[in-house]
Amino acid sequence: MRSGEFTALVISGFVLAASPANAEVVRATTEHGVHPQTGIESWQFRDAGIEVLLMQITPDQARAFFLGRGFERGDVEHYAASCVFMTLVKNKTAFPVDYRLGDWRYSRGDRVERKLKLKDEWLVEWKARGVSQSSRIAFEWSQHPVDQTLESGDWNQGMTTFVVPHGDRFDLTVKWKTGDGDHAGTIREVRCAE
Repeated sequence: MRSGEFTALVISGFVLAASPANAEVVRATTEHGVHPQTGIESWQFRDAGIEVLLMQITPDQARAFFLGRGFERGDVEHYAASCVFMTLVKNKTAFPVDYRLGDWRYSRGDRVERKLKLKDEWLVEWKARGVSQSSRIAFEWSQHPVDQTLESGDWNQGMTTFVVPHGDRFDLTVKWKTGDGDHAGTIREVRCAE
């Protein structure tokens, strides 16, 4: 799938989920979906006015995306070995929503909480590996923002990575702040693409 098609798939999948028929906020729900043509899986979490959509990015999609942005094959393979998701967050409240990916945690069967591998860590690694500045800039813009404030109705998306083998499952706990306080919720049984 070309990168433009992937972006359209993410956006159209989100628009469906955010259509007026589904606009009412329901506390702590997660919907799992599978795209009928591609088999790509997604998880859409809704709670306390926030929506988080996780959509699998296959290793081949990650390879194609970064090869197209000037990365060397070895660096592309290094990234594609990670568990990659397109992550979209939307504010469905009447006030700002703040979140930090550094506060999110995931756990596997051992229940040990782990941090996501954030873009800042990747950028240090890419520089040490000798990745060109133009490729590092393209990488930075493709990743989900580390800190974000979303005004009412705003949304943002970008790639997130987890150190989980392809095909394995994990639970992701997301944390955010709104006008009425701190919130947290868990998206269970998220599966890495193979």
